[in-house]
Amino acid sequence: MKKHWAFLPIGAVALFLAACGSSGNSDNTDSGSSIEGETDLLAEIQEEGTLVVGTEGTYPPFTFHDDTGELTGFDVEIAREIAERLGVEAEFLETQWDAMFAGLDAERFDMVANQVGINDERKESYDFSDPYITSTAVLVVAEDNKEIQSFNDLEGKLSAQSLTSNYAEMATSYGAELEGVEGFNQAIELLDSGRVEATINDNLTVLDFQKQRPEAGIKVVDESGDAAQSALLFRKGNDTLVESANQALAEMIEDGTYEEISNKWFGENVLE
Repeated sequence: MKKHWAFLPIGAVALFLAACGSSGNSDNTDSGSSIEGETDLLAEIQEEGTLVVGTEGTYPPFTFHDDTGELTGFDVEIAREIAERLGVEAEFLETQWDAMFAGLDAERFDMVANQVGINDERKESYDFSDPYITSTAVLVVAEDNKEIQSFNDLEGKLSAQSLTSNYAEMATSYGAELEGVEGFNQAIELLDSGRVEATINDNLTVLDFQKQRPEAGIKVVDESGDAAQSALLFRKGNDTLVESANQALAEMIEDGTYEEISNKWFGENVLE
Protein backbone atom coordinates (compact mmCIF):
# COMPACT_ATOMS: atom_id res chain seq x y z
CA MET A 1 0.00 0.00 0.00
CA LYS A 2 1.49 3.27 -1.05
CA LYS A 3 -0.59 5.64 1.10
CA HIS A 4 -1.27 5.63 4.82
CA TRP A 5 -4.01 7.89 6.13
CA ALA A 6 -4.64 9.12 9.64
CA PHE A 7 -8.23 9.96 10.50
CA LEU A 8 -10.58 10.85 13.30
CA PRO A 9 -13.22 8.17 13.96
CA ILE A 10 -15.61 8.08 11.03
CA GLY A 11 -18.59 9.28 13.09
CA ALA A 12 -16.56 12.22 14.38
CA VAL A 13 -15.53 13.16 10.85
CA ALA A 14 -19.13 13.12 9.71
CA LEU A 15 -20.30 15.27 12.66
CA PHE A 16 -17.44 17.71 12.22
CA LEU A 17 -18.05 18.16 8.50
CA ALA A 18 -21.80 18.44 9.01
CA ALA A 19 -21.20 21.23 11.52
CA CYS A 20 -18.93 23.00 9.06
CA GLY A 21 -21.50 22.67 6.31
CA SER A 22 -24.24 24.26 8.44
CA SER A 23 -22.23 27.34 9.41
CA GLY A 24 -21.87 30.61 7.51
CA ASN A 25 -24.19 31.83 4.76
CA SER A 26 -27.31 29.84 3.94
CA ASP A 27 -26.61 30.36 0.21
CA ASN A 28 -25.16 27.27 -1.45
CA THR A 29 -21.84 27.98 -3.14
CA ASP A 30 -20.21 25.44 -5.41
CA SER A 31 -17.62 24.49 -2.81
CA GLY A 32 -20.22 24.30 -0.03
CA SER A 33 -22.41 22.01 -2.12
CA SER A 34 -19.48 19.69 -2.75
CA ILE A 35 -18.70 19.40 0.96
CA GLU A 36 -22.34 18.81 1.80
CA GLY A 37 -22.52 16.10 -0.88
CA GLU A 38 -19.51 14.32 0.60
CA THR A 39 -20.86 14.47 4.14
CA ASP A 40 -24.38 13.46 3.20
CA LEU A 41 -23.42 10.19 1.50
CA LEU A 42 -21.16 8.97 4.30
CA ALA A 43 -23.67 10.02 6.95
CA GLU A 44 -26.47 8.41 4.94
CA ILE A 45 -24.61 5.12 4.74
CA GLN A 46 -23.95 5.14 8.48
CA GLU A 47 -27.50 6.16 9.34
CA GLU A 48 -29.06 3.48 7.12
CA GLY A 49 -26.47 0.91 8.17
CA THR A 50 -25.90 -0.26 4.59
CA LEU A 51 -23.13 0.18 2.02
CA VAL A 52 -24.62 -0.63 -1.40
CA VAL A 53 -22.03 -2.33 -3.61
CA GLY A 54 -22.33 -2.88 -7.35
CA THR A 55 -20.83 -6.12 -8.70
CA GLU A 56 -21.26 -8.65 -11.50
CA GLY A 57 -21.64 -11.88 -9.56
CA THR A 58 -20.46 -13.81 -12.63
CA TYR A 59 -16.69 -13.26 -12.56
CA PRO A 60 -14.88 -15.93 -10.51
CA PRO A 61 -12.82 -15.87 -8.40
CA PHE A 62 -13.59 -12.20 -7.75
CA THR A 63 -17.39 -12.10 -7.63
CA PHE A 64 -19.59 -15.16 -8.31
CA HIS A 65 -22.11 -17.58 -6.83
CA ASP A 66 -20.90 -20.78 -5.21
CA ASP A 67 -22.59 -24.18 -5.41
CA THR A 68 -25.11 -23.13 -2.75
CA GLY A 69 -26.04 -19.97 -4.67
CA GLU A 70 -24.33 -17.64 -2.21
CA LEU A 71 -22.50 -14.61 -3.60
CA THR A 72 -18.82 -14.92 -2.78
CA GLY A 73 -15.34 -14.19 -4.13
CA PHE A 74 -12.25 -12.10 -3.42
CA ASP A 75 -13.86 -8.72 -4.23
CA VAL A 76 -16.98 -9.66 -2.30
CA GLU A 77 -14.98 -10.47 0.83
CA ILE A 78 -12.93 -7.27 0.50
CA ALA A 79 -16.13 -5.19 0.19
CA ARG A 80 -17.78 -6.94 3.15
CA GLU A 81 -14.72 -6.34 5.32
CA ILE A 82 -14.64 -2.65 4.40
CA ALA A 83 -18.33 -2.29 5.20
CA GLU A 84 -17.79 -3.96 8.57
CA ARG A 85 -14.98 -1.54 9.38
CA LEU A 86 -17.28 1.34 8.49
CA GLY A 87 -19.76 -0.09 10.99
CA VAL A 88 -22.36 -1.08 8.38
CA GLU A 89 -23.51 -4.08 6.32
CA ALA A 90 -22.61 -4.60 2.67
CA GLU A 91 -25.60 -4.98 0.34
CA PHE A 92 -24.70 -6.23 -3.14
CA LEU A 93 -26.62 -5.33 -6.29
CA GLU A 94 -25.62 -7.41 -9.30
CA THR A 95 -25.48 -6.10 -12.84
CA GLN A 96 -23.64 -6.66 -16.10
CA TRP A 97 -20.20 -5.11 -16.45
CA ASP A 98 -21.18 -2.58 -19.10
CA ALA A 99 -24.11 -1.37 -16.95
CA MET A 100 -22.04 -1.02 -13.79
CA PHE A 101 -20.76 2.47 -14.47
CA ALA A 102 -24.24 3.74 -15.40
CA GLY A 103 -25.57 2.20 -12.19
CA LEU A 104 -22.97 4.07 -10.17
CA ASP A 105 -23.79 7.30 -12.02
CA ALA A 106 -27.49 6.78 -11.28
CA GLU A 107 -26.70 6.33 -7.55
CA ARG A 108 -27.89 2.74 -7.45
CA PHE A 109 -24.60 1.89 -5.73
CA ASP A 110 -22.38 3.66 -3.24
CA MET A 111 -19.31 1.94 -4.68
CA VAL A 112 -18.32 -0.78 -7.16
CA ALA A 113 -16.21 -3.82 -6.21
CA ASN A 114 -15.54 -5.77 -9.39
CA GLN A 115 -11.85 -5.86 -10.32
CA VAL A 116 -12.12 -2.42 -11.94
CA GLY A 117 -8.81 -1.52 -13.56
CA ILE A 118 -7.41 1.94 -12.91
CA ASN A 119 -6.89 4.04 -16.03
CA ASP A 120 -6.70 7.74 -16.87
CA GLU A 121 -9.99 7.83 -18.75
CA ARG A 122 -11.93 6.46 -15.78
CA LYS A 123 -10.13 8.83 -13.41
CA GLU A 124 -11.69 11.74 -15.30
CA SER A 125 -15.19 10.57 -14.34
CA TYR A 126 -14.75 8.56 -11.14
CA ASP A 127 -12.68 8.30 -7.98
CA PHE A 128 -10.72 5.19 -7.09
CA SER A 129 -9.66 3.81 -3.75
CA ASP A 130 -6.03 2.85 -3.23
CA PRO A 131 -5.22 -0.24 -5.34
CA TYR A 132 -6.04 -3.56 -3.66
CA ILE A 133 -4.88 -6.05 -6.29
CA THR A 134 -2.18 -6.27 -8.97
CA SER A 135 -2.44 -8.62 -11.95
CA THR A 136 -1.43 -9.01 -15.59
CA ALA A 137 -3.34 -9.51 -18.83
CA VAL A 138 -3.11 -12.84 -20.63
CA LEU A 139 -4.08 -13.87 -24.16
CA VAL A 140 -6.28 -16.98 -24.33
CA VAL A 141 -7.01 -19.08 -27.41
CA ALA A 142 -8.38 -22.54 -28.16
CA GLU A 143 -6.02 -25.39 -27.40
CA ASP A 144 -5.68 -26.34 -31.08
CA ASN A 145 -5.08 -22.79 -32.32
CA LYS A 146 -1.63 -22.55 -33.93
CA GLU A 147 -2.01 -19.15 -35.63
CA ILE A 148 -2.06 -16.94 -32.55
CA GLN A 149 1.12 -17.17 -30.51
CA SER A 150 1.34 -13.63 -29.13
CA PHE A 151 -0.55 -10.36 -28.81
CA ASN A 152 1.02 -9.25 -32.09
CA ASP A 153 -0.88 -12.03 -33.89
CA LEU A 154 -4.24 -10.45 -33.03
CA GLU A 155 -4.22 -8.22 -36.13
CA GLY A 156 -7.52 -8.85 -37.94
CA LYS A 157 -8.60 -11.58 -35.50
CA LEU A 158 -11.91 -11.60 -33.58
CA SER A 159 -11.53 -11.27 -29.82
CA ALA A 160 -14.35 -11.64 -27.28
CA GLN A 161 -14.28 -8.75 -24.79
CA SER A 162 -16.48 -6.67 -22.50
CA LEU A 163 -16.57 -3.55 -24.65
CA THR A 164 -15.84 -1.00 -21.90
CA SER A 165 -13.02 -2.98 -20.30
CA ASN A 166 -9.28 -2.28 -20.32
CA TYR A 167 -8.86 -5.60 -22.11
CA ALA A 168 -11.03 -4.45 -25.02
CA GLU A 169 -8.78 -1.42 -25.44
CA MET A 170 -5.75 -3.68 -25.34
CA ALA A 171 -7.19 -6.03 -27.98
CA THR A 172 -7.96 -3.17 -30.37
CA SER A 173 -4.48 -1.71 -29.82
CA TYR A 174 -3.12 -4.91 -31.39
CA GLY A 175 -5.52 -4.66 -34.32
CA ALA A 176 -8.17 -7.15 -33.18
CA GLU A 177 -11.85 -6.83 -34.03
CA LEU A 178 -14.19 -7.13 -31.05
CA GLU A 179 -17.13 -9.37 -30.25
CA GLY A 180 -18.94 -7.88 -27.27
CA VAL A 181 -19.66 -10.18 -24.32
CA GLU A 182 -21.18 -9.76 -20.87
CA GLY A 183 -18.32 -11.43 -19.05
CA PHE A 184 -15.47 -13.93 -19.04
CA ASN A 185 -17.68 -17.03 -19.08
CA GLN A 186 -19.42 -15.92 -22.26
CA ALA A 187 -16.06 -15.16 -23.86
CA ILE A 188 -14.91 -18.73 -23.16
CA GLU A 189 -18.17 -20.13 -24.57
CA LEU A 190 -17.63 -18.21 -27.82
CA LEU A 191 -14.02 -19.34 -27.93
CA ASP A 192 -15.03 -22.95 -27.37
CA SER A 193 -17.64 -22.79 -30.13
CA GLY A 194 -15.17 -21.29 -32.60
CA ARG A 195 -17.15 -18.06 -33.00
CA VAL A 196 -14.15 -16.01 -31.84
CA GLU A 197 -10.44 -16.64 -32.04
CA ALA A 198 -9.18 -15.14 -28.79
CA THR A 199 -9.92 -13.29 -25.58
CA ILE A 200 -7.78 -11.20 -23.25
CA ASN A 201 -8.44 -11.30 -19.54
CA ASP A 202 -6.97 -11.19 -16.05
CA ASN A 203 -4.34 -13.87 -15.38
CA LEU A 204 -5.85 -14.71 -11.99
CA THR A 205 -9.28 -15.28 -13.52
CA VAL A 206 -7.85 -17.54 -16.23
CA LEU A 207 -5.77 -19.53 -13.73
CA ASP A 208 -8.83 -20.07 -11.56
CA PHE A 209 -10.90 -21.13 -14.57
CA GLN A 210 -8.27 -23.64 -15.69
CA LYS A 211 -8.11 -25.03 -12.17
CA GLN A 212 -11.89 -25.47 -12.04
CA ARG A 213 -12.26 -26.71 -15.62
CA PRO A 214 -9.04 -28.36 -16.82
CA GLU A 215 -10.94 -30.03 -19.67
CA ALA A 216 -12.06 -26.70 -21.18
CA GLY A 217 -9.61 -26.87 -24.09
CA ILE A 218 -8.04 -23.42 -23.81
CA LYS A 219 -4.45 -22.24 -23.42
CA VAL A 220 -2.58 -19.07 -22.52
CA VAL A 221 -0.19 -18.05 -25.30
CA ASP A 222 1.05 -14.66 -24.11
CA GLU A 223 1.17 -12.49 -20.99
CA SER A 224 1.54 -8.74 -20.70
CA GLY A 225 4.76 -7.52 -19.14
CA ASP A 226 2.94 -4.60 -17.51
CA ALA A 227 1.14 -5.20 -14.24
CA ALA A 228 -2.28 -3.56 -13.89
CA GLN A 229 -3.86 -2.40 -10.64
CA SER A 230 -7.53 -2.55 -9.68
CA ALA A 231 -9.42 -0.59 -7.05
CA LEU A 232 -12.85 0.18 -5.66
CA LEU A 233 -14.81 2.70 -7.73
CA PHE A 234 -16.79 5.71 -6.44
CA ARG A 235 -18.70 8.69 -7.81
CA LYS A 236 -16.73 11.92 -7.68
CA GLY A 237 -17.45 14.32 -4.83
CA ASN A 238 -17.50 11.73 -2.04
CA ASP A 239 -13.97 12.16 -0.72
CA THR A 240 -14.77 11.25 2.89
CA LEU A 241 -16.21 7.89 1.80
CA VAL A 242 -13.16 7.17 -0.40
CA GLU A 243 -10.78 8.13 2.41
CA SER A 244 -12.68 5.94 4.87
CA ALA A 245 -12.44 3.00 2.46
CA ASN A 246 -8.70 3.65 2.11
CA GLN A 247 -8.35 3.71 5.88
CA ALA A 248 -10.16 0.37 6.11
CA LEU A 249 -7.92 -1.12 3.40
CA ALA A 250 -4.78 0.12 5.18
CA GLU A 251 -5.98 -1.41 8.45
CA MET A 252 -6.74 -4.73 6.71
CA ILE A 253 -3.23 -4.85 5.28
CA GLU A 254 -1.62 -3.90 8.59
CA ASP A 255 -3.50 -6.44 10.72
CA GLY A 256 -3.14 -9.33 8.24
CA THR A 257 -6.79 -9.57 7.21
CA TYR A 258 -6.01 -8.70 3.59
CA GLU A 259 -3.33 -11.36 3.31
CA GLU A 260 -5.69 -13.94 4.82
CA ILE A 261 -8.37 -13.18 2.21
CA SER A 262 -5.80 -13.14 -0.60
CA ASN A 263 -4.29 -16.48 0.44
CA LYS A 264 -7.75 -18.02 0.62
CA TRP A 265 -8.52 -17.18 -3.02
CA PHE A 266 -5.10 -17.16 -4.70
CA GLY A 267 -2.63 -18.87 -2.39
CA GLU A 268 -0.48 -15.74 -2.32
CA ASN A 269 -0.55 -12.01 -1.62
CA VAL A 270 -1.83 -10.32 -4.80
CA LEU A 271 -1.41 -6.74 -3.68
CA GLU A 272 1.97 -6.28 -5.38
